[in-house]
Amino acid sequence: MRWGIEQRIEFIEFRLFWEGSINRADLIDFFGVSVPQASKDLALYQERAPGNMEYDNRSKRYVAADKFVLRFLNPDPYVYLAQLRSVAEGTAAPHESWIARLPEADVALTPKRGIDIEVLRRVLDAVRGGNSVEVLYQSMNRQRPDPIWRRITPHAFGYDGFRWHARSYCHLEHKFKDFLLPRILDVRSKGKPVATGESDWLWNNYFDIIIGPHPDLTESQQAVVEKDYGMSNGNAVLPVRYAMLFYVLKRLGLLGDAEKEDARRQHIVALNKDDVQNALNKANNLQDIGEVKVSSGSGGDL
Repeated sequence: MRWGIEQRIEFIEFRLFWEGSINRADLIDFFGVSVPQASKDLALYQERAPGNMEYDNRSKRYVAADKFVLRFLNPDPYVYLAQLRSVAEGTAAPHESWIARLPEADVALTPKRGIDIEVLRRVLDAVRGGNSVEVLYQSMNRQRPDPIWRRITPHAFGYDGFRWHARSYCHLEHKFKDFLLPRILDVRSKGKPVATGESDWLWNNYFDIIIGPHPDLTESQQAVVEKDYGMSNGNAVLPVRYAMLFYVLKRLGLLGDAEKEDARRQHIVALNKDDVQNALNKANNLQDIGEVKVSSGSGGDL
């Protein structure tokens, strides 16, 4: 089955599963296909998934049959909700979503960080090409209160739940660091790298955070927290890059001693909290001293 047809077949099943019905106009509007092609797609779906949909003369739509069985999709609630979230946040237009009847939704407001599109394009280009670039960066360092040009070799991107950063080797401080994209004011002078992402120990190595329900919750409350966080036998293991450990712990409320927090607000605790603290200390120490020792030369312009 060709990719375009496969996409439309999955779209038909998505609409039947989540919305209960579909017609030719849905395919025509979303994919821009002709009326005959939309009819062929619906007929092909009936052939490949017999008994899954029936034509309702009153609504002039195909509706999901009582014995509907998924054949082409492995639906994920998070995929559906991700589409709903993207529309609610305004990062996607309603017509770009596979959801036909979008329920009213809103998201907790997060101020949009001002990322220059040309800055992002040039940093992406450096990541893909394995190059270094000079960036005009505004840090919050007391010793460097004004923007300065500095050379970095970016190799990955990280998101802390609020902000995007470029994980990069800093040629000025001779170590891997996080450079917030909104604070990169300009990009110039592509050059050779000094260190590649393979040398970034904090990025390439993981630590397992083991979480469980707060012990002060009732038995039924703990049970729903286990369900909420996908726990099994009272715990869940979260593999986290050392480079992202601080951000993850902060978002989960686990930077301090979570057991001392009010269980009504802090629903989970780290079951291996001593190991977590040791891992965080290790990450901070490696970040401070730098994991690799290499020359800080700019490598010349390309």
